[in-house]
Amino acid sequence: MTFNQITIVITSYKSDEKIIKCLKSINNQCKIIVIENSNNLTVKNKIEKNFVNAECFIAGQNLGYAKGNNLGLSKVKTKFALILNPDATLEKNTLNNFFNTVNNIKNFAIIAPANQDEKNIKNNFKELREVNSVKGFAMFLNLDEFQDIGFFDSNFFIYLEEIDLCKRLRKKNKKIFVDPNILIHHQGASSHEERYNFEMELSRNWHWMWSNFYFTKKYKGFLFALFFVFDKLFSASIKYLFYSLTLKNSKKLIYKHRISGLFNSIIGKPSWYRPFNNK
Repeated sequence: MTFNQITIVITSYKSDEKIIKCLKSINNQCKIIVIENSNNLTVKNKIEKNFVNAECFIAGQNLGYAKGNNLGLSKVKTKFALILNPDATLEKNTLNNFFNTVNNIKNFAIIAPANQDEKNIKNNFKELREVNSVKGFAMFLNLDEFQDIGFFDSNFFIYLEEIDLCKRLRKKNKKIFVDPNILIHHQGASSHEERYNFEMELSRNWHWMWSNFYFTKKYKGFLFALFFVFDKLFSASIKYLFYSLTLKNSKKLIYKHRISGLFNSIIGKPSWYRPFNNK
């Protein structure tokens, strides 16, 4: 197998500097598709000028993780794809090790790498292991296995969309693996530039609550989901009142967004919140 059998799909948003480090770690024989969730043509021009194997598509709006990756995957023409976060980097042998694994297993839907930045990862297990779900920062997809179920549920903006995808795959008895010999570095929660931290923190809190209710309702029903999130709603409400009284505005805003995300999900509204567009 050769590198031209895999396409790397990266969905980014305000990741101008982070994504360059990511792209530099990828073998230049690999096709790369970047979905930039903004209207920033400067990002597109910078990427395509410096990386001849990369094509950057400007979404013109913030599609989020699920829709952004679905768009990227719709453009893939190779047998395999690697979904990669812009704050992740490959090691020199990452792709070779993936192809070595593919040669030794009959079929799979997803193979996930180990995160080199997690301590003692190799002490946990040393062989390829079948699992029920994997983390979404990096996932190798065997695209033939997705023809009957599609990719991500586009109702999700961020959070739990990869768990939902894995759950649908497992219902079809498709195989998901983690391979500790495939290593990828991932910083986590840092795919954007630091100056956007607080606004992105508000977005994360809103969508974490929205996705929790939506995911639970999808598989357990509305009443179970309502019971499941009640303590989260109660806790967020108490903390919102506390930080309002103590005049800690940043904390108050965080819990306001948690309440809003959960409330919107409960009443059936889509995951509409977008950072920088909701002031």
